[in-house]
Amino acid sequence: MKTNGGKALMKSLEAQGVEIVFGLPGGAILPAYDPLLDSSIRHVLVRHEQGAGHMAEGYAHATGLPGVAIVTSGPAATNMVTPLADAMLDSVPLVCITGQVASGAIGSDAFQECDTTGITMAVTKHNFLVTEASEIPQVIHDAFHIATTGRPGPVLVDIPKDLVDANNPVSHFDDYEPSGHDLPGYSPIQAPDHASVLEAAKLILQSTRPIIYSGGGILKARAAEQLRELAELLDVHVVTTLMNRGGFPDDHPLALGMPGMHGNYTAVTAIQESDLLITLGARFDDRVTGKVDAFAPDAKVIHADIDPAEFNKVRSADVSIQGDVGQTITELIKALKELSETQDHPDRSAWKSQISGWKERFPLVYDEWQQGEGLKPQYVIEQLRDNTPDDTIVASGVGQHQMWASQFWKFNHPYTWINSGGLGTMGFAVPAAIGAKAGKPDRMVWAIDGDGCFQMTNQELVTARLENFPVKIAVLNNGYLGMVRQWQELFYDERYSEVHLQPDLPDYKKLAEAMGCVGIRVESPEEVKPAIDQANEINDRPVVIDFRTEASESVYPMVPAGKSNRDVIVHPSQGND
Repeated sequence: MKTNGGKALMKSLEAQGVEIVFGLPGGAILPAYDPLLDSSIRHVLVRHEQGAGHMAEGYAHATGLPGVAIVTSGPAATNMVTPLADAMLDSVPLVCITGQVASGAIGSDAFQECDTTGITMAVTKHNFLVTEASEIPQVIHDAFHIATTGRPGPVLVDIPKDLVDANNPVSHFDDYEPSGHDLPGYSPIQAPDHASVLEAAKLILQSTRPIIYSGGGILKARAAEQLRELAELLDVHVVTTLMNRGGFPDDHPLALGMPGMHGNYTAVTAIQESDLLITLGARFDDRVTGKVDAFAPDAKVIHADIDPAEFNKVRSADVSIQGDVGQTITELIKALKELSETQDHPDRSAWKSQISGWKERFPLVYDEWQQGEGLKPQYVIEQLRDNTPDDTIVASGVGQHQMWASQFWKFNHPYTWINSGGLGTMGFAVPAAIGAKAGKPDRMVWAIDGDGCFQMTNQELVTARLENFPVKIAVLNNGYLGMVRQWQELFYDERYSEVHLQPDLPDYKKLAEAMGCVGIRVESPEEVKPAIDQANEINDRPVVIDFRTEASESVYPMVPAGKSNRDVIVHPSQGND
């Protein structure tokens, strides 16, 4: 039997278990859209290709399944560069299919041609340029394998228009089922080395000031339960990076929350003063380390990661363990139990007392609201947190609101926090929330966004309305690019250059209504909870709440760029002696 490249593409996606794709058709990919009509796959028509990529990311974050985006060539492909780079830095499994001009026109500067594979090489885990229609089933099979195994990441498949054309038959496709992968050099190591695990266990049992430094790899490996078991076995405190919020429950007595530039004081300082960092699925990001040569100077380092490229990249490790972090923790627990039969833990009571003292002295705080001020953004987030289900999925944009959301929300369930960590992509929240709702339709999904971020991708609310994804958007509208303003206040002598937005233009309530959503404006503290309650009751369309927040509010604590974590600036009410 014979089929064609477009049908082969759809059948290949169906064979991978794909149920939904996010995309926007155009000339070069158009032949693939015709067989989509007969496919079981649901297509979500976006308003901008970047939105397709971020929706696919949100879907992947929420479900653990690879997100899929389909767009055309040229500007559509270049619009996908940001989501691909975002997924690359945050290890998000993503498969992006782009159209390309016909094979014979490649290299001729044809209409909407660009070197998609060349442009995206640095922002993908791997990419393919298909040269024969018969390759499509195997390439798609390989693409999903690469995206989801080892360290997850984005894979791009670029397909020339003529290869998916209905007039280009593919012989014997119906008899062909890809089996196996011929990918020289690609063989991710899953099982950790036993000798390295044993060495790590010995270091742990010698440590008096250990901290578990857990990163996004915990969530990617679906290893939240293993992390909790390890922490409770050792009775050792856990910090959860921005990418692992929810990977260890915030209400657990061993939870210290988020470290880093805007982490809470205890998490920042406990890492800094530790004598052993048990690093699990984290990569020593500059936002966590601060000044690298001053970072945790007395600490030995155990570094467990699926990606060996992370070892000794930023901080040299005393023990490196390559492998799936879930399997690594399981093996580490076994080794610790065996060694504990003959070796006692050192006395860690002084360390626990020190941590307890930091927590008591430096909790997260903010000033009380004063008449005439805008809403306190932290208060808004607390109200959202306290008046939504415990397993609500929260997506955020990038900036002050992202940090406040990570600080003041209590994440007690894994896979409930979706944000752009490594790339810091403004405009991420709205499309990512839509993707999360597509993947988890029975869960409540809130996006916490800033007015700067919201103005970049709010057009995707039209997609949400038409596709019936009733997400809820909290816009913390302070009329500024808030984080930039904070830096200009602190480090540029309050010279506010090009950061002032107009809080009344656009009118967010009317804008939401124009896109078929419910729009609400909140200006006083007593209006906050009723507005949230109203939004929670609306499930037939998206809701946008314009929370008018105080422009002068800053995020604390803060480690200034290039400074040591010991230079952390706490809230002015707590002193900075």
